[in-house]
Parts: sequence; C-alpha cells; structure tokens
Amino acid sequence: MRRLYLIWLFCLLLTPLMAQQPDLIVAQDGSGDYLTIQAAVNAVPDYRKQRTVILIKAGTYRERVIIPPSKQLLTLRGDSAETTVLVYGNSARTPSPLFPGETLGTSGSATLYTAADDLCIEQLTIANDAGPRAGQAVAAHVSGDRVVFRRCRFLGHQDTLYTYAENSRQYYDNCYIEGTTDFIFGWSTAVFDRCTIHSLADSYITAAATPQHRSSGYTFLRCILTAADGVTRVYLGRPWRIYAQTVFYECYMGAHIRPEGWHNWNKPEAEHTTFYAEYGNIGPGSNTTRRVTWAHRLTDEQAQYYYPQDLLAGNDDWDPAQIRMSYRSK
Repeated sequence: MRRLYLIWLFCLLLTPLMAQQPDLIVAQDGSGDYLTIQAAVNAVPDYRKQRTVILIKAGTYRERVIIPPSKQLLTLRGDSAETTVLVYGNSARTPSPLFPGETLGTSGSATLYTAADDLCIEQLTIANDAGPRAGQAVAAHVSGDRVVFRRCRFLGHQDTLYTYAENSRQYYDNCYIEGTTDFIFGWSTAVFDRCTIHSLADSYITAAATPQHRSSGYTFLRCILTAADGVTRVYLGRPWRIYAQTVFYECYMGAHIRPEGWHNWNKPEAEHTTFYAEYGNIGPGSNTTRRVTWAHRLTDEQAQYYYPQDLLAGNDDWDPAQIRMSYRSK
C-alpha cells in the first residue's frame, strides 16, 4: 500500500512537468509562429479531437479575438497575467463600422469572444479600456460550455465580464475581476473560486440573469471582495432577470459592502423569485443582520453542496479540475 501511495504522489508531483507543450506560439517580436492571437486561433484545425495549446508570449496585444465554436479543446496560455495583455476599447456606443447610424451595442463591444466548448485560458489579462464614461464596454463575452479561466485578470468598468450563454458552465480559478456597475453579468452558471472581486465605484457587483429552470447561477467561493479608495457603498448584486441566483460562500467582504447587501432593481416581484444567499463569510461587510429580508442564509446542510464539481456537473459530470494547468514552454 505504501508503494502505491508513493507512486501516486510521484505522479502528482510530476504532472506539471508532463503538461502538454504548446502547439503554437504567439510573439510580437517574430520569434513565435504568429504575431497575433487571432492568427494563431484561426490556424487551429476546426473540430480537432485533441487539445491544442497556444502559448502567448509577454506583450500587449491590441486586438479583438474571436474563438468560434469550431475551435474546441483549446488552451490559451500567457506568460503571466501581469505581462500578457489582450486589450481593446470598443463600447456599446461605438459606431458600427459597416452599418451607418448603428452602434455595436453591449454584446458587440467585447475584446474577447469565446464560443468554443472545453476552452481553457490561463495567465492572461483581458481588458476593455474604453474608460469609465463609455458606458457598457465588455472585456470578455463567454458563451461556450465547460470553460475554465485560471489566474486571469478581467479589467473594465461597466459590464466587464459577460457570462453570456444560458447553457454555459464556467469556472474561474484564482482570477481578478474589476469594474464599476454589473461587472459580472449574464445567464450562465459560473463558479468563482478564490478570486479577487474589485469594485471601482459605488454600484453593483453582479447582475445575474439565471434562467428559471437552472439550479444555480453565480457562486463565489472563498473570494476576496475589495474596493478602490473612496468606494464605500457597493451592493453584492441585483437581478437582471427575476430568477437571478447568486451565492457568496466563505468570502472576505470589505467594508464597502452595503449593510442591506442586495437590491431588487426596482422589481418588487424579484424579491419572491431570486435566490440571493450567503454562508460563512467574514470581514466588515459580511454582517447579515441588516440584509434585505428576502435574502437567504444557507444552512449547514445546504452548504454541503456548494463545491465546483457539484455546481457545474450538469448531465455529463463535468469537473473543471480535470483540465489541469499547463506549465511547459516550447
């Protein structure tokens, strides 16, 4: 038995060293296979049956990137989130380049679009730098299923991260997400695990649009909620759609979180249909004694089921831990 344990431990320690080497390299200095991220994505064969790893060397890539459904089983890996930056500056009010008199709209403003299933993005900053006065300006528009982001940063103001598709399951591991208003919003089922959620203004963190038939919407596990200097009155969430579900579980909440915690978005009916809940949180903003009366506190029994593999399992028993972090360089 001891021998089997030692073999298991050796394999576990060796796993990062055995991670798949990149198939393609993006580098702005010409030392890789492609100069832009989009060119590398386009080069991946459609519906390839095994994972393709694209290594993105350090640099600021000012481009819009679209990952269509045909680019399944794809990993994008930056050198580090601090040095590898994908950024663009469209907003909902940006004029359409093709149709005079029209604007891009919120969905058309994103820097990154991901529609592929089984996508993994690691160590990359995804930003929209349209600015705080631009209104809705999306950094990442995510609609594929079984999507993992690890050690990424999402930078923007209003509507930073759009978890777009109703049937999409998304896992955010050790990520940093910042914004002003509704900067995490959409229909998808998403778990934010050990992430930092940073508010840049007195406003709302989440705007879930969870469909009525979904068992969970947004879950924040062991996250840290912080704020910029001078930000003192932030709501945890408000319902974009009336069946919104958002849970904060064992998180640290700074003093910027409002005592009432949640807002009904002037939809009184949402007070009977939303599921806004908290469990085991700490910090000056975690006191629930003055929360709105229609918010919930999970029981110990309910709390047993708030783990990524339970929340994201779906009908195929998906476990995001199965997609492991890539380490090696080419």
